[in-house]
Amino acid sequence: MAIKSVLKMGDARLWQVSEPVSHFDHADLHDLVQDLRDTMQALNGAGLAAPQIGIPLRVVIFGVQQNSRYPDAHTVPETILINPVITPVNDHTEAGWEGCLSVPSLRGMVARHLHIRYQGFDPTGALIDRTVSGFHARVVQHECDHLDGILYPMRIQDMTQFGFLDELFPERAGEE
Repeated sequence: MAIKSVLKMGDARLWQVSEPVSHFDHADLHDLVQDLRDTMQALNGAGLAAPQIGIPLRVVIFGVQQNSRYPDAHTVPETILINPVITPVNDHTEAGWEGCLSVPSLRGMVARHLHIRYQGFDPTGALIDRTVSGFHARVVQHECDHLDGILYPMRIQDMTQFGFLDELFPERAGEE
């Protein structure tokens, strides 16, 4: 369909809680999914949430094969997740660097649950139910936060671990 503009931190629409999708397998939803896919791929993202392109619906897309923005990341299968529910499998968390297309050129250290179960639906309404860990779990939690009006800087506990990519990682300057 189209590559959309990504809202940036400061745009009030990013703070809103998104509405659940009530109708599956229809043209508008498929168009939204294609716009999310096109935009995520064009910007080399690991994921994207509908609110980031100004659509306040509980829809996220994520997936990573090889991504220069996340050079050490393991593969995450492309997934369209609608009306997600995340349940931590246990209390184990892990801190890791995160970036966001809505917070360009910055990185921050964020603690996330290491193991999660996520449930939701694909665009046709089929159930998705997966238990994942590591980077896959981090990406899902990050994208689903957008659905509740949360950007990763709001989760940073130590602001000395938040800054511009080229300052924190000079060897990666010019990547974003």
